[in-house]
Amino acid sequence: MALKQNIFFFASTLRALDCRPWWLSLLLWVALVAPAQAAVELRVAIAKNRDQIKVGSSTPAIVRDSAGRQLGELTGLDAFAATANSRGVTLGSWSSARLTIEPSDDGLVWIGDRWYRGRTELVRLESGVTAINRVGLEEYLYSVVGGEAIPSWPQEALKAQAVAARTYALYQRTKSHNRFYDVDTSTNTQVYKGLNTEYVSTHEAVKATIGQIVTYSGKAILAAFHSSSGGHTENVEDIWSSPLPYLRGVVDYDQTSPVFQWTKTFSSEELSRHIGGIGNIKAMEPERTTRADE
Repeated sequence: MALKQNIFFFASTLRALDCRPWWLSLLLWVALVAPAQAAVELRVAIAKNRDQIKVGSSTPAIVRDSAGRQLGELTGLDAFAATANSRGVTLGSWSSARLTIEPSDDGLVWIGDRWYRGRTELVRLESGVTAINRVGLEEYLYSVVGGEAIPSWPQEALKAQAVAARTYALYQRTKSHNRFYDVDTSTNTQVYKGLNTEYVSTHEAVKATIGQIVTYSGKAILAAFHSSSGGHTENVEDIWSSPLPYLRGVVDYDQTSPVFQWTKTFSSEELSRHIGGIGNIKAMEPERTTRADE
């Protein structure tokens, strides 16, 4: 019974899934991740291609090179500048193709302007240095649930968000085409702000759903979620490229959302700049709409 209730709450809260009863389709359900997978480390790009990134640790931290050899130790509660060089990255007197900062005694890492759990990996991407936070999936979710939801929401809503965010992160980890990181910190993937968006309520929601994900045919789904759909979600192929059997358009009951309806105004000059190669745009009229726009 608890399993069925979790499925229905997740679907009704996020309105992004096919809401058929679970007994009609055993392919889509909330599943428990195997313990080994639940302890997975996620790679989160915090700052990309920067000239310089300030890094540090709340406790003394070991610095390792790309081969895992210990190069030295950073003092705690101090800031250090990481930069790119022709062959990798430089931190103080140390250089390597990749540098890793590992805090002692469950310390935190400082990247840019805030604290994060886990450890820091520094790599050279393009012409600058990129800082990647390597963090346990469940600890990552403490912050993501607070970044994507309001921490004062009912606990069941936060638990649904935790299941969605965990599923999305695991999906991205297997589908990411970037060999250095799985997700970043923006709405392009999931909002992640380290300790800044951790709350007692988000910790409770993550712990209450530990290891729970939504699967289809035994694999984590693309658990896309949104703030508001304007009354109806879209079939996934109408927004992105490939159809997915579990992401079908459904009625949404989000009329009280502050962004249920919104307006964006463009001048003809702005439209012409955004849509080049066709001259000056005087007006635009849709030829076809999806069900959500009817």
